Amino acid sequence: MAAPVSQTSAAVERSLRQRIPPLLTDLYQFTMAYAYWRAGRHNEPAVFELFFRSNPFGGGFSLFSGLHDCQLFLRSFHFTDEDVEYLRSVLPPGSDPAFFSYLRKLDCSGVTVQSVPEGTVVFARAPLMEVSGPLAVVQLLETSLLCLVNYASLVCSNAARFRLAAGSRRKLVEMGLRRAQGPDGGLTASRYTYMGGFDLTSNVLAGYLFGIPVAGTMAHSFVTSFSCLEEVWPQSLAPANEDNDGDDSDPVDLISLSKGWLGRVCELLGADPGVAREGELAAFLSYAIAFPRNFLPVIDSYSVASSGLVNFCAVALSLCGLQYQPLGVRLDSGDLCRQSLEVRRAFRACGDQFSVPAFHSLIIVGTNNITEHSIQELNKKENEIDAVGVGTHLVTCTQQPSLGCVYKLVEVRGSPRMKVSEDPEKSTMPGKKAVYRLLDIQGHPFLDLLCLCEEPPPQAGVALRCHPLVGAQDIVTVTASRVARLREEVFSQGQISHPLRNAAEVRESVQNSLKTLHARHKRLKDPDTYTVAASEKLHAVLKAVKRCGHNQNSSSKILLEN
Repeated sequence: MAAPVSQTSAAVERSLRQRIPPLLTDLYQFTMAYAYWRAGRHNEPAVFELFFRSNPFGGGFSLFSGLHDCQLFLRSFHFTDEDVEYLRSVLPPGSDPAFFSYLRKLDCSGVTVQSVPEGTVVFARAPLMEVSGPLAVVQLLETSLLCLVNYASLVCSNAARFRLAAGSRRKLVEMGLRRAQGPDGGLTASRYTYMGGFDLTSNVLAGYLFGIPVAGTMAHSFVTSFSCLEEVWPQSLAPANEDNDGDDSDPVDLISLSKGWLGRVCELLGADPGVAREGELAAFLSYAIAFPRNFLPVIDSYSVASSGLVNFCAVALSLCGLQYQPLGVRLDSGDLCRQSLEVRRAFRACGDQFSVPAFHSLIIVGTNNITEHSIQELNKKENEIDAVGVGTHLVTCTQQPSLGCVYKLVEVRGSPRMKVSEDPEKSTMPGKKAVYRLLDIQGHPFLDLLCLCEEPPPQAGVALRCHPLVGAQDIVTVTASRVARLREEVFSQGQISHPLRNAAEVRESVQNSLKTLHARHKRLKDPDTYTVAASEKLHAVLKAVKRCGHNQNSSSKILLEN
């Protein structure tokens, strides 16, 4: 395992520019932008909102993530000559050349973004981001912003659920790069699973870019590549001196030392030394000589009980005799709980019998197609697993492949707009809004309230009536002990207006936000539904817009004046 390096901000921004240029979007964004421009509407002030319609994984919450990348994307948004020439080639023949000159000068200097802070617990149908600015520009941003938020929020939420399932004691290691959906999916997963509560990643690039602690020792291929002790080279290791540096002492023949320990360990544990694989012992010795302070091998390449465990103990005892501290073992197959108990008993027996206290602090890492459910089952059984490595089911979000964030127009020229659908689930809430979080006397959030921007904010201790967006109740009356404004300005006039935060800072925000959430909303199975509601005035605008369709502007203004 290695300590994290400092976050390289310039490298992060370079990586993002390469991954999210303005052409990484859908063609229909450009066809719409052209049509707006031809109609002379491209500079009309417009407001879009980004939200999701249902909480992921059947859970009670999500975690908003991806804002950092959205801010960098907005700041660097512009089209190069090459971009514009490509667009000229793919838009329909006859497109006005002046449109491409317009694109070449386009940026986000007229765009303002209000957003929930990254790492905040959020809920279905509450607007996470409000993007306002010239109609054509904010339309062009849709796909890219959704791309940056959707998967980041989904995988961060998935990681938080794994952390809730595992509890606070166990270390969690993300190791899903080889199973991720492409290089960018793997990098994004490593970053946002760390934010969601994982402790380490196997992804070296994620460690370099984001300062995430990295971990990794060996795979089965390293073990099975050895067949005999003659393949071990060098065969000796110098003891560690008082400065924890083994360079100044005479080297010791580690093979002979370990073979002697192997006989004693087998006698203690009742194992047959003739069954222990010599090639496995050779692999462990070679790795220990290379990394005497980071010795944590996988011990199930053959048989844990009759080979891997005794070979590990022999090499680890040799390292301890030379004043090095081995780390532990990894189990990757079979009944992890049962095996971990057997391994821990062996560690304790060796520690006691041979007076080696270091054996009482060895860790046991469990890997093997770990799911959220298997971690919950782990907690129900007796086991000695200190850390869990999770790959496929974490980074691919196998329980739910997409969060389903959407980006919808809610206002043009100061007039509210909405999508009115035959499917009520797909209807949107019109108008530019403020979003408030209402907290109870214990500090737990219990309702997110959507209000018109012109409305005064709700007051603590004052009862208010509101309309839940989901559920059978038409209206409820609530009183908050505290009220918090949920969104803040993060981008304005082409500049990031709220400080960027690194992965570790967002990770801390995630944990703090989750701590405020009531246990009934954090349950992994059958959580209580969190209420997101509209104020009475916003609800009245909704009804007016539905009723008056083409007359939305005048009808909503009358309602606001009243």
